[in-house]
Amino acid sequence: MNTPVHNNISEPYVPETAFGKWFLRTNIWTQQVLERAICDVERLIPERHRSYETVVDVGCGYGRSLKKLNERFLPQQLIAMDIDPEMLEFAAKEAKRNNVKVDFIQGSSSALRLEDDSVDLLFCHQTFHHLIEQEQAINEFYRVLKPGGILLFAESTRRYIHSWIIKLLFRHPMEVQKTASQYLAVINKAGFHLSDDAISYPYLWWSREDLGIMQNWFGIQPKAEREETLVNLVAIKPIL
Repeated sequence: MNTPVHNNISEPYVPETAFGKWFLRTNIWTQQVLERAICDVERLIPERHRSYETVVDVGCGYGRSLKKLNERFLPQQLIAMDIDPEMLEFAAKEAKRNNVKVDFIQGSSSALRLEDDSVDLLFCHQTFHHLIEQEQAINEFYRVLKPGGILLFAESTRRYIHSWIIKLLFRHPMEVQKTASQYLAVINKAGFHLSDDAISYPYLWWSREDLGIMQNWFGIQPKAEREETLVNLVAIKPIL
């Protein structure tokens, strides 16, 4: 495990590598990772509304998602949260550059500084595998969502995070990583409604240990039966 540190919130977390911080600001990240994930989870939303009043991005990083969320979901209030103050500073500049009004909160996903039943849509993209207290975080997502509110969840699985290339270039709490089915179990246990047609398992080139070279260069198709590297889904907080 990479040794977690504490910031002034007294929350343990594993800080990203210098390479990881650079990568999160590249166009490869923005187009091949973020944009493709948003498009995928958006198509999975059942009975999609034209707008969602309060939208929260947990783990917003450098803010590349904020303009995209604002344009797609037309929130009256857009909230961006991250535990890293440096990333929030960059995200605020990104929002200002794109003329997007955002409320920023420094904090942990396992202790959200938001009221119960106050959020219409919560976006969690490539954040969960950074968290040490994952079960607490998913319970917090459930708590702050309104009944009928939706969780857009896009995540890398244990198979990907434990690959040699990710271990080499990035830093994560390795012992808490989960398979796709384990992530589904955690989300179901928290009380969310999750249907099979709201789940996607993309097998994108960047999530493969060979970066897609065997398929794209030599035409060798990946095995149909494999341990999934990514899981995207839409989960709904039931209306009781």
